[in-house]
Amino acid sequence: MGDRRLGPADLGADLGADLGARATLVQFSSAFCAPCRATRRVLAEVARMVPGVAHVEVDAEARLELVRSLGVLKTPTVFVLDAAGRIVRRAAGQPRKADVIAALGEAVRGV
Repeated sequence: MGDRRLGPADLGADLGADLGARATLVQFSSAFCAPCRATRRVLAEVARMVPGVAHVEVDAEARLELVRSLGVLKTPTVFVLDAAGRIVRRAAGQPRKADVIAALGEAVRGV
C-alpha cells in the first residue's frame, strides 16, 4: 500500500476530526447502507475498548474527492491508520470485530 498517509493535517482540515493517539479507524459510509450502521457499532465499540484509538466516520457522498483519491469503491470501507496517519490496513464490507482488533494490533506495533 506504500506510504499513503491520512495524517493529522489531512484529517483535521478535511474532516474536522482528530486522529487517535495510537491508531484511528476511518470508516467511509453512505446514508442508506445497512452494513455501514453495523460497521459503525463495531468500530465504535472497539475504539471504546482500546485506549488511544479513535473512530472517524466519513460520509462518502459528501466527500467524493477524498473517496476518489483513496479509491473507495463501496461502502462501508474501513482504513486503519497508525499513530502517524499511515494506512496500515484497508477493507471493504462489514468487518468482524476480531479482524478490526487484529488490524489495530498491526497499527499499534508498527508492523
